[in-house]
Amino acid sequence: MKTFAHAFAAGLCLAVMATGALAQAAPDNTLSAAEKAAGFTLLFDGKTTAGWRGFKTPAPDAGWTVKDGALTPDAKTSADLVSKGTYGSFELDFDWKISPKGNSGVIYHVIPVGDETYESGPEYQILDNAHGEPPKQRAGSLFALYPPSMDMTKPVGQFNHSRLIVDHGRVQHWLNGMMVTEYDLNSADFKARVAASKFKQWPQYATGKTGAIALQCHGSDVAFKNLKLKVLK
Repeated sequence: MKTFAHAFAAGLCLAVMATGALAQAAPDNTLSAAEKAAGFTLLFDGKTTAGWRGFKTPAPDAGWTVKDGALTPDAKTSADLVSKGTYGSFELDFDWKISPKGNSGVIYHVIPVGDETYESGPEYQILDNAHGEPPKQRAGSLFALYPPSMDMTKPVGQFNHSRLIVDHGRVQHWLNGMMVTEYDLNSADFKARVAASKFKQWPQYATGKTGAIALQCHGSDVAFKNLKLKVLK
């Protein structure tokens, strides 16, 4: 005999399945009503590089194009793609797909100092993890400083979903539904790690309290879509 608890559980399961189906059916590079209500905006319209520029240049690198609804660089020639807007505390949701043995990243708090975006901005690492990389270089890490707690990547060729939360210096890296890295930009631990790393040669590293977001071209084929940002107060 079916009890009330059984019926409730079955109904809840169906509701969750329906919600998941609706979420899956939502078009790429668009905002749901809930996301709009929560204050998210699109950084990528799914069609053009509008809203983006180059590092220290007003126009985006010509090598960046839109293919199948995703931003993609010319792996051999492209420089990083940088947002026109600057952001301090924020939540950034994005999907990414990397090529075999590929390497890329999303870099934040980028300021126009130095020769590369990574000389000032901390990097959410993107990587094909299948080739024995050191933990601090694996996908979801804060590149070269904090390793991810686990490998949550999907097989190469599939899109991964990431979330980067920067909240007044407190930072979380999420990957495919799990928080894998956490740190505080203002902490003594963070400063000690920087001082013991290659980043010590760039005094501007992680000094920007606000800055642009950069999509890195590191000589690999990579694709980005569903870039959604919410400013945190």
